[in-house]
Amino acid sequence: MPDRDFYASDYRWRLVAALAAVYVIWGSTYLAIRFAVQTLPPFLMAGARFVLSGAVLYAWARMRGAGKPDWLHWRSALIIGTLLLLGGNGGVVWAEQFVPSGLTALLVTSEPFWVVLLVWLMPGGHRPTGGVVFGMLLGLVGIILLVGPGNLLDGSGVHLGGAFVLFLASLSWAAGSLYSSKARLPDSAVLSTGMQMLAGGIVLTIFGTLMGDWSRLAWQSVSARSLFSLVYLIVFGSIIGFSSYYWLLRNTTPTRASTYAFVNPVVAVFLGWALAGEAITPRTLAATVIIVVAVMLVILRHAPPPGALQLEPLDAPAVSHAEGKSNANSGPSAAEWQGTPATLRDSEESSASGSL
Repeated sequence: MPDRDFYASDYRWRLVAALAAVYVIWGSTYLAIRFAVQTLPPFLMAGARFVLSGAVLYAWARMRGAGKPDWLHWRSALIIGTLLLLGGNGGVVWAEQFVPSGLTALLVTSEPFWVVLLVWLMPGGHRPTGGVVFGMLLGLVGIILLVGPGNLLDGSGVHLGGAFVLFLASLSWAAGSLYSSKARLPDSAVLSTGMQMLAGGIVLTIFGTLMGDWSRLAWQSVSARSLFSLVYLIVFGSIIGFSSYYWLLRNTTPTRASTYAFVNPVVAVFLGWALAGEAITPRTLAATVIIVVAVMLVILRHAPPPGALQLEPLDAPAVSHAEGKSNANSGPSAAEWQGTPATLRDSEESSASGSL
């Protein structure tokens, strides 16, 4: 079993690297978005971010030999890009004009709850385990402790419209995450990511045009800090961060991938201390410990119920460990979203069922 052990070890390292990317990089994007929308219209800024980064990833994948996508691939990319980037990220960039970044970080932690609820309601889905529920509740307690319950009780600094949009953005992101897990997409993860960014960026630009963003764009008033933040969002937040996130969606469970929502606010607070001189209190340290424990619970306690169907990842053919055969993969069913990657399973043969 040397090859299997090596493959499992390689998977673990990739999983750790991808989680670290979405934990740390996306934790820093709250501040970058806040700086960017100070002098740039939100939807045009986000549209430019994803069109440019998507074009880079698409061109890179094609130059490295990725096949030309068909119209079904582009249809899936358009749906995913609209849910994740217009509904999800678009809601965040608009809300950060009115909602403080710390409160934004708190409100988007509702995304894992939406994921669990949607998976439960799906055909073939199941109730979350007690450990997952406890971990999420513990994470929510930690986030409230981190941001400060007084901000929630007295309503100070809370823009109700912005808060409502952030809850809707979290729901849209959860729906897009689940849809992307079973959508028909190219074999190349880089090509798929680029397509989704291109499609979502174009939708964001069109939406920004309809919302009048061009009339609010004054180039002479755009600050260097906003432009630098936009470049940072393109290179790190999009190309590196989203590539890691899409890899997670296709190689682990949606609940595990969504745990970034618990860690990102912690990163944002520590960056504020390191770069903006914000104080770190004992309450901040206590909240950090609680959140880390909650993430561990969600990751370690999340498992499919006995007898749940175990399916192959969408981006690889189903491999028979007993016979070494490959079967065509037409896309996973809801059961795969609760399973583990094929490389770490002990089943002798798996096949995918159901496609979109």
